[in-house]
Amino acid sequence: QVQLVESGGGLVQAGGSLRLSCAASGRILRIDAMGWYRQAPGKQRELVARITRGTWTNYADSVKGRFTISRDNAKNTVYLQMNSLKPEDTAIYYCNVDGLNLLGNSFGSWGQGTQVTVSS
Repeated sequence: QVQLVESGGGLVQAGGSLRLSCAASGRILRIDAMGWYRQAPGKQRELVARITRGTWTNYADSVKGRFTISRDNAKNTVYLQMNSLKPEDTAIYYCNVDGLNLLGNSFGSWGQGTQVTVSS
């Protein structure tokens, strides 16, 4: 199995910054894409940012120019730098990883989620 450990969530004031981290471990041959999703109360889970092994990225329109996703392939870790945070960014943030395990089979794995709260 593939395990994801998330960290970096917390409480900040509007305009502040947080950096989320997600480290993948287990029977991993290769990670092809890593991303961050979020879900606020009463809303659908949405894509925040995603990055491929080749460093192609995409972002939700609501976070463009404020958030930056990056990865360290050697550490199987993805980061989300969040600047100029707004109260509407408040949500549980989930890490997602797609890749191949040591048997050569595709997998998709989700983290437990980390709470981000932005006060006005």
